[in-house]
Amino acid sequence: MPIELTRMSALEYDNIVSGKMTPAMAAEYLKNGKVTVRSFAQTLKEMYPAPNLSQRLTEFFLSILPDTNPQSVSRKIRNWISGKNQPADREDIFRIAFALGFSEQQLDYLLSLCTDFGIQYRNDREVIFTWFLRGGRPYEEAAAFYASLPPVRERNLARTRKTSRLTHEVRAEFQAVGTTEELKRCHARNLDNFGSMHLRAYYYFEKYLNQLIHPTPQWDSNAAEPDYSLEAVMNIYLSLRIPSGRKRTDYTLVQKLLKQNWPNATSIKNIRSHREDVPRKLLLLLYVVTENEPLEEDPYNGLDEEYMPLEDRVEYHWWTLNAILGDCGMAPLDPRNATDWLILYAISSDPEEPMSERLEQVIAHVFDSV
Repeated sequence: MPIELTRMSALEYDNIVSGKMTPAMAAEYLKNGKVTVRSFAQTLKEMYPAPNLSQRLTEFFLSILPDTNPQSVSRKIRNWISGKNQPADREDIFRIAFALGFSEQQLDYLLSLCTDFGIQYRNDREVIFTWFLRGGRPYEEAAAFYASLPPVRERNLARTRKTSRLTHEVRAEFQAVGTTEELKRCHARNLDNFGSMHLRAYYYFEKYLNQLIHPTPQWDSNAAEPDYSLEAVMNIYLSLRIPSGRKRTDYTLVQKLLKQNWPNATSIKNIRSHREDVPRKLLLLLYVVTENEPLEEDPYNGLDEEYMPLEDRVEYHWWTLNAILGDCGMAPLDPRNATDWLILYAISSDPEEPMSERLEQVIAHVFDSV
């Protein structure tokens, strides 16, 4: 079992790896709310347990946004704390971190919980505000400093830089900065490195997608098969019995969580053309559908060993997937997240059963009443 899990997450992990749940049982487990979903409100209260949470956030937001409606701000924060919804704007999460005096690590965790990515160190605004947060300096000072910097022209580096080294290099350089003058010079040196897209996520996206578009190795002329269109890839591999359409009024919480941001042919086209970023959910689905098959130049796969027990196979996928997610700046698997729980159930399939088939069966049972 992965050693970094909390007690409740470890219980969920062990429950899945036990192999005792059929897809129908797994669907019922999800539908009946047996998974204790980790909420933003609960996490925020654990990170800041003082009774003045609401007051402190409200006063801070009103102080930095004097032109906003006080009632609207108060209502938004009440909804966050009550668990009615969670921040969708990354900037709001930065504001929460400054308001409550959180660390860089706490900010990164909150961003990962509410969005697909942690701190984006190649986003010049985020790296600047993170530097001020790290030093315990006020949000207003960070905003004023950022406003004084030259604008960054968006560059699409995803096609030319295939590794994650760039992000690590930028982060390390900004972490070594000690003064605002050094920070300004560091920003100027990295103008060509900033961008909103995630380079490494595109690398994995393209790697997996190409396996689905080109289902037969090109060197195997005897088994040649036409390339699949993105519509065919979506219909054959990625729909997985998720209902189409946007209507979610009558959905349960779990149904809403699973359907939220599920990919479609249009979104995949936009991602492939680098008009949209790669969502974490899509990366997880592509891993399951392709079963992380190695490329032809590296054909060996440790999972091919027949003697490997189920628990070891699951742990292999667990560490592999988390390494990929971490490489992309995404949050690791969380057994208390409905989608992650389902992915974990899929990767715990028997060697003779495709992961995607197992995933599809659970989804069919979850949405059987729709």
